[in-house]
Amino acid sequence: MGLRRLKAARTVACVCILVLFRALGLTQEPDPAAVIHNVDAAVAARFENILGFTDVEHYAVYRGDDQVHPAAEMTARDTYKKGVGKTYTVMSQSGSSILLHFGLKPLLENEQTINQPGNVEKSWFNSANYMMKLNSAAVQNLNGRNCIALDIKPKEEASNLIIGTMWVDARDGTLVQIEGVASKNPSAFSGTIRMMRQYTNINGYSMAVHARAESDSALFGRTVVMIDYSDYKLEIKTGK
Repeated sequence: MGLRRLKAARTVACVCILVLFRALGLTQEPDPAAVIHNVDAAVAARFENILGFTDVEHYAVYRGDDQVHPAAEMTARDTYKKGVGKTYTVMSQSGSSILLHFGLKPLLENEQTINQPGNVEKSWFNSANYMMKLNSAAVQNLNGRNCIALDIKPKEEASNLIIGTMWVDARDGTLVQIEGVASKNPSAFSGTIRMMRQYTNINGYSMAVHARAESDSALFGRTVVMIDYSDYKLEIKTGK
């Protein structure tokens, strides 16, 4: 009797798992073309419908092996307007004046340049800018979300374009996380830059919540920059 009950329990468990997988659409390998189409659609919808936003960004720079005590910190309010770009207002800063002036200030200036009209489209994670293919372990759970992993490689080299992996929500193709190395180093002295950025879903659109960039060069040693994004306020197109 015990053996029969055990077999029956296993059968029920298998049926439940199958039903769950069917509900999540994970019973078979995702269709690459459909996944990439969803990614492109999500990127286009974000650009079309977000007219502007503000958020607060906290930057922390760590040097060498010390990943506890920042050598420099800055908090800035980011204001984005579609068709205009980004502007930053520094709210506070502390630590090394050299890192603030030659590290974080150029970082903000670079973000402004990237987000200018005509430039911003070149940084999108879509099939126009990247070659994409399903990762060998395509279906994954990441941060409690059912995701599809894609191996990505930019069609052109740039310091803000990544060679690595992109995770998107299995339902709608919105970004969940990216991780990899910069396809082009910003200078001959920076060394390889490893980058990671995590996203959350706000009103149906992917917005960055945490980022990390690490470089290690013979000249400057190890440098890690952490960015935390908070207090988002989105202006969304009405009647979409």
